[in-house]
Order: sequence, then C-alpha cells, then structure tokens
Amino acid sequence: MSTGGRMRQYELMTIHRPDLAEDDVAANVSRIEEYLSGSGAEVIAKDPWGKRRFAYEIDHLTEGYYTVVTFQGETETVSGLDRMLSLADEVVRHKIVRLGDD
Repeated sequence: MSTGGRMRQYELMTIHRPDLAEDDVAANVSRIEEYLSGSGAEVIAKDPWGKRRFAYEIDHLTEGYYTVVTFQGETETVSGLDRMLSLADEVVRHKIVRLGDD
C-alpha cells in the first residue's frame, strides 16, 4: 500500500486496559503489527513493559499494560494507525512520536 512517500522511523506507546488478560494484550499488539506490515511499514522492535501504575487516574483507572513498538513507515500509515487506536476500546491511551532523522 506504499504511495512512494518517505519512510520515517516512529515509536508507538500504547496503554491497554488493566482488566484485559496478558494474552489479550499480546493479541492486540499483534493486530497492530499486522496493520503496520499490511500498510507497508516495517516493525523494528517491540518492548512490552507489562502492567504499571499511572501517575494519575485516567478514565477511572489507576494502571494499565504498557507496550512500545518501534517501526518505520509512511505518514499515511501513521494517520491510519492513530485512527485505529483512537477507536479501540481496549486502548486507554496511545502516543506516536516520530524519531529524529540520523
């Protein structure tokens, strides 16, 4: 699905609901990786941090499962991923950051 745009490196952090089983979190992260691969992006690294407490309450929750995924892709891929994660009920928060060009 590549449109010939410039491939840039990004880091995605997701926080999943704490009431999910770890297998469900892993399955959701796998769906994110499948979306990225299907969009022509390359997953470089995946780092599950596990369940951590929040510094403050988010949506009446005090903890969540953190995962960091580093990938290389186009801007269109990031836009679609952002939309997908915004609509996902199991994701409490997410943040996509473009890493510096070395």
